[in-house]
Amino acid sequence: METAKAWVKKLKSKDKVKKKEAAAKEVVPKPPGGEEVLSNVTKEKAAAAKLYIENHYKMQMQSLHERKERRKMLENKLADAQVSEEEQNNLLKDLELKETEYMRRQRHKMGADDFEPLTMIGKGAFGEVRICREKGTGNVYAMKKLKKSEMLRRGQVEHVKAERNLLAEVDSNCIVKLYCSFQDDEYLYLIMEYLPGGDMMTLLMRKDTLTEDEARFYIGETVLAIESIHKHNYIHRDIKPDNLLLDREGHMKLSDFGLCKPLDCSNLQEKDFTVARNVSGALQSDGRPVATRRTQQEQLLNWQRNRRMLAYSTVGTPDYIAPEVLLKKGYGMECDWWSLGAIMYEMLVGFPPFYSDDPMTTCRKVTN
Repeated sequence: METAKAWVKKLKSKDKVKKKEAAAKEVVPKPPGGEEVLSNVTKEKAAAAKLYIENHYKMQMQSLHERKERRKMLENKLADAQVSEEEQNNLLKDLELKETEYMRRQRHKMGADDFEPLTMIGKGAFGEVRICREKGTGNVYAMKKLKKSEMLRRGQVEHVKAERNLLAEVDSNCIVKLYCSFQDDEYLYLIMEYLPGGDMMTLLMRKDTLTEDEARFYIGETVLAIESIHKHNYIHRDIKPDNLLLDREGHMKLSDFGLCKPLDCSNLQEKDFTVARNVSGALQSDGRPVATRRTQQEQLLNWQRNRRMLAYSTVGTPDYIAPEVLLKKGYGMECDWWSLGAIMYEMLVGFPPFYSDDPMTTCRKVTN
């Protein structure tokens, strides 16, 4: 009896082995073309790898071409200047040393340890901006430090990516420059140009109003800044005096691209936009005059008092937001020009065109 049971077990184990071998030898059916089907994830990874390799070698070849051009220019200048052969060799060796140091610095991976943090100049919902000094060179920059976990929790990842891409793509003297970006386990860092002149809101609070020539100068530079980002199919969506910064020479530069959005103009249609009637700020949403009438000086003082409180809060102001943005019925690049018009009005008059003590009343004035 025991012998029979042993034979049954052996037969069962042999059957299992045969089934496994058959399964291993089984060929996965292929499509009619004879090629295996790749998943979408594999295709995306392959495309990303291909793009990375192409860009890497493209940049390498471009860098090599630029180095050759610089050497050729120096040789031509030395030939025209009739410099001795020994001095020519010394100058060319000096150029080679500088080129080697430049390439070495390019290969160096930047990190937070390379910068000495100084004064904090701004704090937002999920990050802060500090003045910092690079330890190697002593150059001063503005470091934007963003907490990753907070960005994920608030769903702001795409906005931060758009900000970084815009700063990397757009090369304009009218917007704040991005020098480099890096990250660690907890934070994302953007090293940007430091502008010591303050912002337009501080200037307006100090001077009350600007002359027409001053307003024309600042509005002209803002127009160039907005045009430069529109050319790259981005809309800023947050144009306001707080985001117009001044450099040490008094020139204006646009900053804070945290709400910018890439826009494909070919997909825009006329039905996507809302045209709002412009009604004077002195009327309520139903067209009746405002009950309490104040002089322009009283309105200016009240606006400045409230604006100083807003300057230190994380809550925005709707005074510069276009009506189509508030109505949420689709909008395009026009919303940035609306904001610029409201800022120009404030520069000349002393307060925005749709100002009210209550933000909801301001929104009603804008949309009507």
